[in-house]
Amino acid sequence: MEMQMSLMLLSILLPVLIGIRLLIRKEYASRTRLLAVTGTGLVLTGVLAVSAFITARGNSYTLFHLTGTLPIVLAADEMSVLFSCLTVVILLCAGLFSFEYMKHETHEKRYYGFYLIVFGVLNALCFAGNLITFYLFFEMLTLTSMPLVLHNGSREAIMAGLKYLFFSMCGAYMALFGVFVVSRHCDTLAFTAGGVLSAPSGAHTELLLIAAFAMIAGFGVKAGMFPLHAWLPAAHPVAPAPASAVLSAVIVKAGVLAVVRTVYYIFGADFLRGTWVQTVWLILTLITVFMGSMLAYREPVLKKRLAYSTVSQLSYILFGLAVMGAEAVTGSLLHVLAHGLIKTVLFLCAGAIIFTTGRTRVDELRGIGKEMPLTMWCYTIVSLGLIGIPPTGGFISKWYLAIGSLAAAMPVFRWLGPVILLVSALLTAGYLLPLTIRGFLPGADYDYEHLQKREPSPLMTIPIAILTALSVLMGLFPAQLTDWLTRLTGHLM
Repeated sequence: MEMQMSLMLLSILLPVLIGIRLLIRKEYASRTRLLAVTGTGLVLTGVLAVSAFITARGNSYTLFHLTGTLPIVLAADEMSVLFSCLTVVILLCAGLFSFEYMKHETHEKRYYGFYLIVFGVLNALCFAGNLITFYLFFEMLTLTSMPLVLHNGSREAIMAGLKYLFFSMCGAYMALFGVFVVSRHCDTLAFTAGGVLSAPSGAHTELLLIAAFAMIAGFGVKAGMFPLHAWLPAAHPVAPAPASAVLSAVIVKAGVLAVVRTVYYIFGADFLRGTWVQTVWLILTLITVFMGSMLAYREPVLKKRLAYSTVSQLSYILFGLAVMGAEAVTGSLLHVLAHGLIKTVLFLCAGAIIFTTGRTRVDELRGIGKEMPLTMWCYTIVSLGLIGIPPTGGFISKWYLAIGSLAAAMPVFRWLGPVILLVSALLTAGYLLPLTIRGFLPGADYDYEHLQKREPSPLMTIPIAILTALSVLMGLFPAQLTDWLTRLTGHLM
């Protein structure tokens, strides 16, 4: 038991301590030594996190009490495994990519310091065993990830960082109101599949519904849900590309994890199903899906286009959770993984293009497929996944979302949801595939004589290729994964 708790603690504390060490140390004798320390920290943290959820699954450990009734608890359940696996894979791949990418950025030591600290806080979030522990680390995630947004120190980055902080804090305080309310009506705030809410009297039902909506909307800020989504397209483009990948693939998923814990582990789906909370939540998610896709379609800057895409795709996940049906929730959890892999590849491809060519706008990338064929083939493959074309993981998750919506007992949303998802898929093809078409088919007037092959180094291409392969394998061999997530969803229902 002590060893299992120690593994969870070490997966949190080790990267934080190494990150702090990087921040307070003046300089390293060489860049090689800095990368060796960072790489060792990333690998050890990944091994510890995997060991923790393998050995400690199903167990919980109380570290200490903030007050007599507010324990800080670490636990490993099936949901911890899902989000921890995604965190480890993305942070390791994006970290390896950054070893080459960050050559052209300043303040590398500071970047790697905060990157490692964020890794530790994300692990803590995955292993939080109750609502109080989760909220504590949720706030810490905002504070520790903001320096990644601020990294280049430009006015645009500072304003984006402040917007990220302001929106995140507003959302967190909305959620805190809900925490205050539910703490008065629950015997425990420990995460329990199916919910822990005691049967409320009629006088308290409406207050609890308001609290539930405040928590969903507040935590949904981190996931970019309308109307508090504006921080995301501002913050992602100004951060270094590997940081943008982590923000878009993992950090925003903290908002998704928070909503899952709130709805399915505290209130319970039965309490919220059929209420005005579910109706308003469904409306907000569908608005966000369509709006994000439309804004991405109209955006000329590549990284900002991908940021708007994240706004849309995250609400695919939230829509499935809001349906509160077994197949739709399974689709949401599948899309957590599919989107995480795909969006990391897209941002890393954008970073490789910027690093190699210095171009940032889509209209400047004519012929880029001829110059960087491996990078652009990976971009194209995962783009097909984000659109939802088989045999990629994105198709499997969107299939479950669509059939889950059609099977739900919701008079309008059961057909409106799939319609908007299909329209969004068409828009996704409209903002991702033109780069592929113009990249590989630049036209007869393209200057082929001066064409330069300039693929980035293996430190950048290997992580992109690995994540692309995982995305395809998820679509080719989904049976075990979908069976596991179906069983998990059954426990939540």
